[in-house]
Amino acid sequence: MEESKLKLHGFNNLTKSLSFCLYDICYAKTEQQRQEYIEYIDEQYNADRLTDILTEVCDIIGANILNVARQDYDPQGASVTILVSEEPLKDSQKVDTSEKPGPLSSDSVVAHLNKSHICVHTYPEVHPDDGICTFRADIEVSTCGVISPLKALNYLIHTLESDIVTVDYRVRGFTRDVRGTKHYIDHEINSIQNFLSEDTKDMFQMLDVNMYQENIFHTKMMLKEYDLDHYLFGVTKKDLTGTEVEEITEKLWKEMQEIYYARNLPDVK
Repeated sequence: MEESKLKLHGFNNLTKSLSFCLYDICYAKTEQQRQEYIEYIDEQYNADRLTDILTEVCDIIGANILNVARQDYDPQGASVTILVSEEPLKDSQKVDTSEKPGPLSSDSVVAHLNKSHICVHTYPEVHPDDGICTFRADIEVSTCGVISPLKALNYLIHTLESDIVTVDYRVRGFTRDVRGTKHYIDHEINSIQNFLSEDTKDMFQMLDVNMYQENIFHTKMMLKEYDLDHYLFGVTKKDLTGTEVEEITEKLWKEMQEIYYARNLPDVK
């Protein structure tokens, strides 16, 4: 039997926020390779690419773009701001796509919906000693009304080719039905995993930490399998000795475990 639709008094005032960090890990052997990695990430996730990604997110969740402001910085970094609404544009309205400065933050994106927003910030960094390089994308999609940020979850995980993902979803505030009764959530959910595709579930091992009574849901994910060549920058596995392969594999695995469990682990000798 189809569930009857909740009849609201006025606008849906619930705020649904999806925020997560997506991590990409690699190994760069020399100082030059590490610098080249930073330059590669800066080009791969420049203002144009980030704008394309957010434009697709807006399409997926059903938001409409009103204008786009973007700016790349010298020597590196980019900012993009996209203003969107939940309602379609009128024929007389024109989309503004001119280039103009956005927020002064390296590799950041902010998309404002009608009473909602999307933010993306990127953080490439390298380990000072052992060649580990980590790229983090910090994303928040927060909506009010009928559109849901959960629709963009699978797209963003796959688009950013994530090794580790930590996801938080929270429904805040309340909305009233026609009888005046407050509702603190308007949809069923017991895990973020309910909204992940089967291929995503097959790729990652997952752990949930949820507070159902507070409408707070947390899931962390780490790839089950990986090919070392995918994690090497500037060299391939065949360029390394057997000892180097073992040492680098151990470093990468330790880095991924530390990020996944959010704690520093002792060195294994």
